[in-house]
Amino acid sequence: MIPFSHHQLAERIAKDIPEGAYVNLGIGLPTLIANYLPSNKDIFLHSENGLLGMGPYPEAQQSDPDLINAGKEPVTLLQGGAFFHHGDSFAMMRGGHLDICVLGAYQVSATGDLANWSTGNPDAIPAVGGAMDLATGAKKVFVMTNHLTRDGHSKIVETCTFPLTGLACIDRIYSDLAVMDVTAEGLVVTEILADISAEALQALTPVPLMFAATGREAKHE
Repeated sequence: MIPFSHHQLAERIAKDIPEGAYVNLGIGLPTLIANYLPSNKDIFLHSENGLLGMGPYPEAQQSDPDLINAGKEPVTLLQGGAFFHHGDSFAMMRGGHLDICVLGAYQVSATGDLANWSTGNPDAIPAVGGAMDLATGAKKVFVMTNHLTRDGHSKIVETCTFPLTGLACIDRIYSDLAVMDVTAEGLVVTEILADISAEALQALTPVPLMFAATGREAKHE
């Protein structure tokens, strides 16, 4: 099985972001998406530390230490872009002004609950940042994640066991194996990205999956 690389997954997600969308790319993997947004589309990237109109990562020699995203990474600002007060940025997030937010995840439940800020480890930094605001404030919330943890456990679970970021807030999951929509009937696989069968994908995922081509659940091997 060869899963999508993080860059391949970022490119795949970028294809689903429509013209004119206002989008927040969460800290970590989602920031890679900025490098794959088509230049012929007007897409406005927002960062919670007070930026709107971000572009792709800068070349090393073009990096400006005063121009960073929420993950403290250097970014570029496109023509017409703006920076503003942190409070105004959170008003955008909480006020329903973002069309799409793409977040990373430790776990996503079958009903779209998200855990992405803490594993519950007592040594972890107790800081959720703006993740809760984004998860509940954006019109649509996508997850970008590896399907499995490093020790082979599925990140798509029946019920999250890590501290929650938001309840029933996820609309779509992009894993390195498949694209899945969260629906009232359950998780619907709309696209398999890796060289893996529907049955093998189901065997790796401890919740029932339906597949858009048939509308049926995969049979367990």
